[in-house]
Amino acid sequence: MSKEYKLEVEKRTKANKKDLKELRKSGKIPGIYYSYDSKESLPFFIEQSVINNAIKSDANIFAINVGGKDRTVLFKSVQYHPVTEQMIHIDLYGVNMDKPVVVKVPINLIGTPIGVKEEGGILNQVSQEIEVKCLPGDIPNVLDINIDELSIGDTIIAESVKLDDTLELISSTDMLIVSVTVPMKEVVTESDEELEDGEDTGSSEGASEEASSSDSGEGASDNSGDQ
Repeated sequence: MSKEYKLEVEKRTKANKKDLKELRKSGKIPGIYYSYDSKESLPFFIEQSVINNAIKSDANIFAINVGGKDRTVLFKSVQYHPVTEQMIHIDLYGVNMDKPVVVKVPINLIGTPIGVKEEGGILNQVSQEIEVKCLPGDIPNVLDINIDELSIGDTIIAESVKLDDTLELISSTDMLIVSVTVPMKEVVTESDEELEDGEDTGSSEGASEEASSSDSGEGASDNSGDQ
């Protein structure tokens, strides 16, 4: 069962760029609340420290009061500044605890593959999350996947991940999650070999020409001496 965490939010009435900038400077994050049962959206702001504590809580569902109503929400999306990586906006999505939702759950790999520690292979994690459908109260914090038995050439796809009965797989069944591969080796191409051969040949030819010139010079000296 997912933990519920209470968030203190305040309704926001101003939405121009200047006001949003001032909010962020004062340590507040602007956001929008959406609901599964309404097209209405409600702007709000929340203290940065409150968001930080919520993230540390490992909760998946949150209780808020906005617009005079108590609501249960999920983090729909969080936007960060591309340079400073500071949080700049958050969307909250209102849910019904009796209606399923589609969420992305982080993947947690457990163990070290045989193919890595005994066969010298390399572990490649391709997917970081799996998309599932479940009731809000059944959202897991992570999905643990044991990779101890993977050898070189082995893979794990979404379809092979064991899910609780409360979870329905939404990601593509053949989505690659992790694989163990042979380490990449430096490959010498034909052009590289030809270049190396050409350099050697050139050196040999140069040495032959020098030797030939030297022999000719010695012969000329001998002849002049005879004269």
